[in-house]
Formats: sequence, C-alpha cells, structure tokens
Amino acid sequence: MRMNRASGILLPVASLPSKYGIGCFSKEAYDFIDKLKQAGQSYWQILPLSPTGYGDSPYQSFSSFAGNPYFIDLETLIEEGTLSKKECDSCDFGDSLLHIDYEKLYQNRFGLLRLAYERSDISKNPAFVRFVKDNEAWLEDYALFMAVKQCFEGEAWSEWAEDIRKRWGFALDYYRRECYFDIEFYKYLQFQFYTQWSKLKEYANGQGIQIVGDIPIYVAFDSSDAWAHPEMFQFDGEYCPTAVAGCPPDAFSATGQLWGNPLYRWEYHKNTGYDWWVRRLEHCFQMYDVVRIDHFRGFDEYYSIPYEEETALNGHWEKGPGMDLFRTLHNRLGPKAIIAEDLGLQTPSVHKLLADSGYPGMKVLEFAFVPGEDTGYLPHSYDKNCVVYTGTHDNETLVQWYEGLDEESRAYAAEYMDNKNRPDKEKYRDFVRLAMMSAADTCIIPLQDYLGLGAEARMNKPSTLGENWVWRMEGDMLSEDIIEEIYHLTKISFRLNGQERKQTEKEITEP
Repeated sequence: MRMNRASGILLPVASLPSKYGIGCFSKEAYDFIDKLKQAGQSYWQILPLSPTGYGDSPYQSFSSFAGNPYFIDLETLIEEGTLSKKECDSCDFGDSLLHIDYEKLYQNRFGLLRLAYERSDISKNPAFVRFVKDNEAWLEDYALFMAVKQCFEGEAWSEWAEDIRKRWGFALDYYRRECYFDIEFYKYLQFQFYTQWSKLKEYANGQGIQIVGDIPIYVAFDSSDAWAHPEMFQFDGEYCPTAVAGCPPDAFSATGQLWGNPLYRWEYHKNTGYDWWVRRLEHCFQMYDVVRIDHFRGFDEYYSIPYEEETALNGHWEKGPGMDLFRTLHNRLGPKAIIAEDLGLQTPSVHKLLADSGYPGMKVLEFAFVPGEDTGYLPHSYDKNCVVYTGTHDNETLVQWYEGLDEESRAYAAEYMDNKNRPDKEKYRDFVRLAMMSAADTCIIPLQDYLGLGAEARMNKPSTLGENWVWRMEGDMLSEDIIEEIYHLTKISFRLNGQERKQTEKEITEP
C-alpha cells in the first residue's frame, strides 16, 4: 500500500513534556499534535507503547498487546476524582525535566495508579466490563501473568514454581482466586491506557495526523506471550529456550549481538494459518494508522544462537516464513500501510521479499556518506516507495554524528550537497533539507534533529544499558520559529499534509 508524498516527526510518547516525570497522554500530547499540524506534518511516529521491563526498553516488553501504564495521564485521573492533585504533586518523579527517572517512576507511579483503582469501583463500569470482554484473548493471560509475577517478587516466569510456570489447571485456578484484585488492577490499567490512547489517536486523526506505530519482530522471553503460548516458540519440554535471537558479528561488534528473545516455531505458526500474527497485526492497526515492523530481515532468514551461548559468535541462519506470512496477512486483513525496517546486511532474498511485499523500506542518511561508495542510502538512489530518515532511535543525533565524522567524510558530504559555506554547528540543517527534498514518498525526521541537539538527546545506544530511553523535550523547545521553519521546508518540498495542501492549492487558484 503506497503512502502519499508527506513527512512527519519521530518523537516517543515518553519524551513529551508533562508534569509527572514522563511523557504521557496528557494535554502536552494534544499540544504536540497541534504543532505537527501547524508545521504541515502528516505523521507522528512513536516507539512501541508496550509495558517495559528490565532496561526500560520498549522493545523488550511484558506483552505484545498490552499498553504501558506509565503513559496513563494522572491529570485525567484527578479530573475523574480517583486521585487528588496533592497526592500526585507530593510524589517524587525525579528532579530533571530532560531525563526520565525510571526507578522513581516504578517506586511511585504504580502506588498512585493502585490508589486510583481502589477508589474507582471499576467492576461496575459498563465500559470496563465491555473492554474486558472484547480483549479477553490477550488480557486474561496478561493480567494473570503480571499478578503472579508480583507474587514472585518480580522474578521471570522461568523462576516460578513448576505448577504455575507450566500452567497446570489447578494452579491457574488457585492464582486466579488468590490474586483476584491484583488481576483486576492490571485490567484496570489497560482499560485506562486504551481509553486515553483512543481519544488521543482520534484527536490526531481529526487534525490530519496519522500515527506511525512500531512493533518488534520478537517478543521478550519474560512476557505473557511466551508464558501463555510456549507452543509458539522454540522451547524444550521444560519451557526453556533451545535457541534465541540476535545478529552475527559485524563491523560494529566483533562478537555480534545476543538479544536473547525466544525464536518462533514457524512451522507451528504456518499450521495455524498464522493466527497469532493476524491477531497481533489486527490489534496494531486498531492502535495505529501505519505500522513499522522492526527487523524485517528476520522474516526472510533469522539468526539462531544456541541458548547457552554467551555471545552471538556461534549462531547460524535459518529460513523464516517469507511471503507466506505476508500473503496471509493481506488475505485476512486487506491492504495495510506497513513500513519494513530493512536496515543492516541485505541479501538478494531480502531484497526480493521487500519487493514482493510492496512495503516501503527505510533509508537513513547517517549511513550514506562513505567516501567513494554508493552505499544505497544516498538520495540519488532512492525509489519513491521508501521512507527516509536522517537517523532512527538507535542512531546518534545528526549533530552528534556530524561531530564524529572524519574530515574526508565531511568534505564528501559537503561536496554531495554542494554547500560548503554553512558553519559546522548548523550543518544538521543541510541533512534535514536533503532528506526532505529526496524522492522518497515519506520523510520522517527525529525531533532532536530539527532542534539541533547533540549527544545529550540520543535515545538509544544498542547493546548498552543504563542511559537509554531517558531523553525528554522541554515544553518550549519546539518554538514558533522552529515550527515556521519546518512548515516552510515541508511546503517547498511538496510534503504538506492533506488539509494544508488543499488550503495552499485553494490560495493559489483563487483570484
């Protein structure tokens, strides 16, 4: 499904400014949508909205279907009367407006949410009852998983007692009784999350802004997906992985990357008509207008690493489901707007899978400027059916990246863009303009690159822990001058969103 010529901004929900420690579905989110419209944008790309676990990564989630309770707007709960402003204001969520303190969020936010639940009398709410029924297929397992995890003091499900780890019937019944209110609490959190998110998405769509969601190819081992459906994964008789996901050694890592996610039993999925994948994507398209699928290459071939290995050195490639999966998704769900994250080492079979699917792939300018090489990421080589980024959430910001370039690469980039006169500290503007002027139908720019921010605003450095996913914007960073600058660039590159484009055309044609 081809996307029209347009542009958008990449900004995680968590990075929005807001009052209580982390970006959420608050009035600041609605304000950001207004600014996107004002800037002529068509898309707001976000990171996965799933609940995060160890390392705070949205790509390692407790569920493929659940939403992150951190994004529930506390001010809305204050308006509903289940929390007071004094209670929220008295909590310590950290002392920095520019960084998320996940430890303090974990210590304080869940206490407030539990208090709101206990005051809500939620079981008598018809909308809640309907939500639970409509989402029973994933919600029952997720809520039970989280409640039992709480009983075992946060331990991974592989460390639980055998009876509940293996989901024996009597154990399931026992924990459903003993954890009744904990289970209902986690259902309440999901009800609040989806109620608030649906209103925000509806508002965005009303302003002409489409939401680009993001889903990982894999699920986390410590997730309700893996616990409730071990048959879907490469597990042994004790529900222990026999192999896990990662990627092989390359120029960036001598030992490769050991992600540790369980691998799928693709033959099982094929025999079920890819039912879980159909339900997963159907759920995604209820949440988002466009879906970016991470690690598209893994559907062609995936890297399998024996479970006991400590590095990715001894892995090997195995064949994925290929077009069989995507034909099934198309037949069951109809044409959908999907972006294939096809970065990294590409093989002829990956190129063929992308071409056969018809999905737009990704181009990243930070990968383009290798002196003397046509990398495939230089704009002259773009097909229209692609999405160009200056960088992604895994890359350095443009300013940080440019500062790290050697002189030869800087000279090559300046010659390619035929602009050698702009001061180095403003060179990021040239790369943003180059992306916007390219032939790619879609251009997505991380907000940090419009703002000209450096290393302090990087979102994620792969294969590291501790300093990732924490950057937030301050409320006044996206100023009227910057919005006007973005609008002008969007207009001159013929990427104005549909509503703005029609208005411009009207102004041109009217006498």
